[in-house]
This record gives sequence, structure tokens and C-alpha cells, in this order.
Amino acid sequence: MEGLSKKEIEIISWLEFYKKYFFTSQDIDRFSRNKTHRYNIIKNLLKKKRIFKLNMTKYYLVPIKAKSGGLAEDSFIIADEVFNGKNYFIGGWAAANYWRLTEQIPMKIEIYSTKRQGIKKLLGTTFIFRRTTKKMTDKAVIEKISEHQFRILSRNEVKKWMKQKK
Repeated sequence: MEGLSKKEIEIISWLEFYKKYFFTSQDIDRFSRNKTHRYNIIKNLLKKKRIFKLNMTKYYLVPIKAKSGGLAEDSFIIADEVFNGKNYFIGGWAAANYWRLTEQIPMKIEIYSTKRQGIKKLLGTTFIFRRTTKKMTDKAVIEKISEHQFRILSRNEVKKWMKQKK
């Protein structure tokens, strides 16, 4: 806990106690005097690598129990949190591996969405964001890992995708 202020320790402890590893800035409003103070708290926690920004409003708390910043959150859960559970699906080789259609373990996770595109490294995982249509996102199915839901391309759609790759 070196380098953390009393207020930062209080916030991290509260978030961890309530298992809010994925949280928004509004979750820590109770600890700040105003919007500027809240912004500074978040900025300092980001700089100290105690939290990571996932999207415009959501952050990931590095648990106190994570030694030397080691993170072990599942990449499918991170993807779901980045998109707030909407308008996306996990596809490509990650989906093929999930459905056991290949033994190839993907180095990058492809996420298809109606909004984002590009490459971003989050919590040690490289995500490739590809643009797709709303019609395609509707073909995704909902699965669960550790009681957390995520969206992934259906097994049949992944099989079709793999045939195109040959």
C-alpha cells in the first residue's frame, strides 16, 4: 500500500469489500467533495496503476491481493465490461477456441462491435476491435464465466467463419 494516501486506501478497501472490481466514477462519489476532487482521485489512482480505464465511464480496480500488479481477470469479462454488455460479440480465433473448434490459443481477442475499431491493450490482453453491423451482433449468444455473462458469436457462425478462413 506504499504511495497511497489514506483516502485512496479507504476507496480501494471499500470497492474491494463490495467486490466492485469494475466501477464507475459515480461509485466513488461518496469519497469526494466535488467533481474536481473525484477527478483528481481517479487521476492519481490511474497514475499509481491501482485502477485502469476501460471506457469513458468505467474503471477496473487492481485488487490489493494482486501482488506486484499481477492481474488475472478473464479477457472475455473485460471485453463485456468495456462494452457494458451491449452491442458487441467476441469472434475470431478466441470464439473458435472457446467452442473447442480449434486448439489454437489466440494471442489477441477479436471483438466485433457497432461502435469501436482499432487495437488496444487492456490489463495485459491485446484486443482488436472490429466494426460490424447490428444484425451481426444479434447473432451472438450469451455465455457465462464465473457468474459473469458475456457475448460471443454462436458456434454455428464461428464454423462458417472458419470455413471462410481456409
